[in-house]
Amino acid sequence: MTESAHELLRDVSRSFYLSIRALPRALREPVALAYLLARTSDTIADTTGMAVTERIALLDQFAAAINGGVVADLQKELLQAQRDSSPGMTSGERTLLGAADVFLRELAEMAANDRAEIRALLGIITRGQRLDLTRWSDGLGALANAEELREYTYMVAGCVGEFWTRLCYRKVSGFTARDEVEMMELARKYGCGLQLVNILRDAGDDLRAGRCYFPEDELRAAGVSPAQLRGDAPAEFLPVYRRWINEARAGLDAGLEYCIAINPPRVRIATVLPVLIGVRTLEMLEEHGVTALRERVKVSRAEVRKITASAAITLANRTRLRSARARL
Repeated sequence: MTESAHELLRDVSRSFYLSIRALPRALREPVALAYLLARTSDTIADTTGMAVTERIALLDQFAAAINGGVVADLQKELLQAQRDSSPGMTSGERTLLGAADVFLRELAEMAANDRAEIRALLGIITRGQRLDLTRWSDGLGALANAEELREYTYMVAGCVGEFWTRLCYRKVSGFTARDEVEMMELARKYGCGLQLVNILRDAGDDLRAGRCYFPEDELRAAGVSPAQLRGDAPAEFLPVYRRWINEARAGLDAGLEYCIAINPPRVRIATVLPVLIGVRTLEMLEEHGVTALRERVKVSRAEVRKITASAAITLANRTRLRSARARL
């Protein structure tokens, strides 16, 4: 990848940039490119200056281009999306749209097995993003049930854990002594757990934007409507909220178990940072309770730097990780 692409990666997600910086080059390059492609497709999906139908069409074009198709005027359409970007879009996200053709060229030049892995991953992710766009086109709505929520977390994050694991088994000598099937299951749970943390953290913003990820059947059983969550959430909502806090915790527990099983320290450090930040986010969400729907909870940059430095200095010491798992 070019130096400018690495700089862009740092701009759009400093925590992810720090996570992968320690990885061996053979692993770092496909992981970084997959991330940039996924963030680009996510930016397309979130470009609120465009109508939903236009976003879906552009997302489909981008997905086809990732899969090797020749899509006429794709970069022109992406630059138009850049101009139509929503006020909340960061400068890094705008740059992603402008650099999409660079990412696609780098994908075409990758080794065949890496390219196939990235295409398979982005196929799942873009289907999840497309599904998300079609769900929220008519006012405030909620996912129907837990199955839909779990499907969503898999399509945007659980599949990433599987992708990472396949790459590591193929590229990292002595990656782990654990069975690949077991590690794939832990990786899926880890990714889904991280996405649940994100959903819980962003729930207030999503509700105000018309999206409720808490299952409608569970809300109905508790006597709560999605609209009520936009204000002061009623006490009846708390058991539903706690249920998904607990499921997120189970996913992070799987993530810690996964990381403890990794042998090479550099790979363990890169893999553990998201779960350590996720654990801290979950602690903050529990401290705030349902008021987190009104007051967005986020781990500060200073605390992220502290977590990163600690993991690097200790080489993500397994004893410390086991202690963190016991406290979870």
